Amino acid sequence: MEQRKIRLAAVGDELLAGHGDPRALGWIGRVLARTPQEEISLEPYSLACPQEGTEALAARWLSESGRRFDDFHENRLIIGLSDRDIELGLSTARSRLNLANILDGAAQLSVPVFVVGPPPGLDQSANRKLSELNTAFADVTTRRRHVYVDTFSPLLNHEQWRTDLAANGGTPGQAGYGLMAWLVLHRGWFQWLGIPDSV
Repeated sequence: MEQRKIRLAAVGDELLAGHGDPRALGWIGRVLARTPQEEISLEPYSLACPQEGTEALAARWLSESGRRFDDFHENRLIIGLSDRDIELGLSTARSRLNLANILDGAAQLSVPVFVVGPPPGLDQSANRKLSELNTAFADVTTRRRHVYVDTFSPLLNHEQWRTDLAANGGTPGQAGYGLMAWLVLHRGWFQWLGIPDSV
């Protein structure tokens, strides 16, 4: 049986690049390392850009991902979302629209999307705003029948997550990225790829 050939284009901010991870894997590197490739040939392309919100993502995802996609592979898009929209002062409605535009554009190209929501920080006030944004992102994604992984809710009061952020100047380290990877692997990753769950 011929292997399925899948190209993954992943867009997001520095969390996608594994910024602050001493092993330089981030969550996506850990997820890919745990993804069996007996049945599929997987070509991942990580296209991270520092401090990027949904507006910048919406502006660049197609030009950058489109250069990796072709007619000989199953083309798939991964979006790693952040809290940047809050810092930029974007309304929740605007953030929703930006994500909706990406998802609708991907749907027109028949590209399945896997969305990883923004994880919490240490600032409780910012987290209250991020909670609302996370809910909005989840709603937009699931309404369009794409996969959404909520990293915010399970990590908000997670002691190991908070300890890791505190030890690394507010960004995840090895433990934090490991927790994000675990959530991705257990919240629909294998089903999205259409392969048996190996975790």
